Amino acid sequence: MEVQETRVQTDRVLTIPNILSMARLAGVPLFLWLILRPEFGGPQSDGWALLVLALSGISDYLDGKLARRWNQISNLGRLLDPAADRLYILSTLVGLTWREILPLWLTLVLLAREAVLLVMVGVLRKHGYPPPQVNFLGKAATFNLMYAFPLLLLSDGSGWIASLAAVFGWAFAGWGTTLYWWAGVLYVVQVRRLVRADVAAD
Repeated sequence: MEVQETRVQTDRVLTIPNILSMARLAGVPLFLWLILRPEFGGPQSDGWALLVLALSGISDYLDGKLARRWNQISNLGRLLDPAADRLYILSTLVGLTWREILPLWLTLVLLAREAVLLVMVGVLRKHGYPPPQVNFLGKAATFNLMYAFPLLLLSDGSGWIASLAAVFGWAFAGWGTTLYWWAGVLYVVQVRRLVRADVAAD
């Protein structure tokens, strides 16, 4: 899960990295359906849900790697990659909170960070700037959370595997949440500097 470069190298839409990101986006509703309880219309098939999460993590790594190696970095890819990351985090938060695997307070902490970032994007747009690029810290946070969620889903069972998954899952969740907010604070600082420079220039 590496940060994409800012220099666009192609205007093509149907590149392998973009197709991987699109496939990751398509997996979001599938994942939600798989972990829903039968009374809500889902099969609650945790094994298949874990497979979808694992494939999303692999594709998240590959799309950035291949985009740089094959000179296929594009404007669309720069939008699709972080969008897929955020939608997977949001859908997983909804699903695991619904299943009472994640506590509501943790979900609210992570959603609050997304709300802060949304406000910052609005401020940047008001001043004529594009959304901030994904930095290494933000990717590291996503990396930890996307390890945490499958492990926490796996912990919703019995036996030593579930117990071990709970230990590592909560460790990754703690690191991921901390890094997620740290990256958010850095975004706020970045936006503040840009706005101040803009005001000074005026």
